[in-house]
Amino acid sequence: MPLPELPTARWRRWLPASVAAAAAALLASCRSGPPAAPPAADAGAGKPAVIGPVPAAQGSARLSAATTPLAYRRDAATHLYGLNAARIHQGRLPPLLYAIGVLQVDIDGAGRVTAVRWMRAPRHAPEVMAEIERTVRAAAPYPAPARMGKVTWTDTWLWEKSGRFQLDTLTEGQD
Repeated sequence: MPLPELPTARWRRWLPASVAAAAAALLASCRSGPPAAPPAADAGAGKPAVIGPVPAAQGSARLSAATTPLAYRRDAATHLYGLNAARIHQGRLPPLLYAIGVLQVDIDGAGRVTAVRWMRAPRHAPEVMAEIERTVRAAAPYPAPARMGKVTWTDTWLWEKSGRFQLDTLTEGQD
């Protein structure tokens, strides 16, 4: 005849399962939301993608918690990528790029562009210089540098002949 089970024996059996269930529930609650739905296919699928910056709505920029210009780079680059998703080169860049330029952008406390200066301009491709400047200005307002008041954002633009680009801050590398 089997002996009756002691309460500590039952405890040892269900405690690990309870801890695992609690941990799974905690991890599930940390999820940021449902995954983004893929873009719907439109009737003009045969048309080329729209080239050009997509202007941001006024006052749509979030606050940046960056305390240094280097930390702000990621916020600004992510903002720009979000508004120009169709123009970002996906994957590693080809070994030869059409243009590379280094641009400084002054951002005020509200996220507005106050000045644009080339540190290294791709002078052989003036159309690229104009397009980069247009893209930067159209993406304003940028995340407001709340902890710095204003900031100068410096980034390197890696430009493909097709018109797609990556920023050095978020690049996926080059072949």
